[in-house]
This record gives sequence, C-alpha cells and structure tokens, in this order.
Amino acid sequence: MKIIGIDPGLSGAIAVLDIKNGLLAVHDMPTMEVKIGSSMKRKINPALLTEMLRPIKPDHIYIERVAAMPGQGVTSMFNFGYGFGIVIGVVSALGYAHTLVGPRVWQAAVGSVSGKDGNRSRACELYPKSAGFFSRKKDDGRADATLIAHYGALSSYVKKISD
Repeated sequence: MKIIGIDPGLSGAIAVLDIKNGLLAVHDMPTMEVKIGSSMKRKINPALLTEMLRPIKPDHIYIERVAAMPGQGVTSMFNFGYGFGIVIGVVSALGYAHTLVGPRVWQAAVGSVSGKDGNRSRACELYPKSAGFFSRKKDDGRADATLIAHYGALSSYVKKISD
C-alpha cells in the first residue's frame, strides 16, 4: 500500500511511503519563478507536481490542512492559500483519494516533538535508513511530509483493523 504525505508550502515536500517497504522517496515541492509586476516570485509548479504524482498511483494521499496564522500579511496568506489550492487541484484532477489533516492531529499521532528540528529528529527516528533526507535545517518540509505520510499509514492500519 502506497501512502503519500504532502506538506503543501513552497518549502514543503512530498513523501512516498510504502507500508511494507518503508519510505521510498521524498521530493521537495516543485516550484517555478513567475514574474509578477517587476519582480520574480516563487510559486508551486502544477505541471511538475502532476508529473511527479501521476506515476506513483498512491492508495491515499494525506495533505496538511493549512490555515491563516496570526501576524501573517494578507498577501502572504493569499499566496499560501493559492499554493494549497494548486496541490488540492492537482491531486483531485488526478482522481486520487485524499484526506486533509490538521498539524496538531498528525503531530500528536506520530509523537512529534515541538519545533521543526523536533520533526526532523522524529522522522530520523522512524526512518533511520532515510535520515539523509532530513539532514539539513531546511529539510523540515521533507520531515513534515514524511510524518504526514506516517500518520496516513497509521490511520490506514487502524481503519483496516476496525473494518
């Protein structure tokens, strides 16, 4: 059974987890530079995201449900929501079953420690053979995506037992 976990931010990632074989791959969120006015802005690249997800044919995708955070500006929140919408749109267009999961829910279920370094440490504990995916500070999106996929695997396992 293949589960995908997605941290939908620009610095997010996509983790592919095979329940039998463990973590198979972690990809940084594909982005592109777009000219907006006189400046270049980074955006999620829907075509590359589609190319990345299409051949995997996952059984289920778990996507972090994002929300506005206090103190963030209107423009940054619009851009964040726009990127989240692209992820949902691509996953839906591919016809893949998906579930949105809040950060507090998946973090509690996987035994996450507070802070981004805590998530990197937890991902290394759960997937020591794949620790190289999480070695840099900027790999927090990779760790989050992996922990979201792990949450999905736990949820799938619990669902199978209860069926």
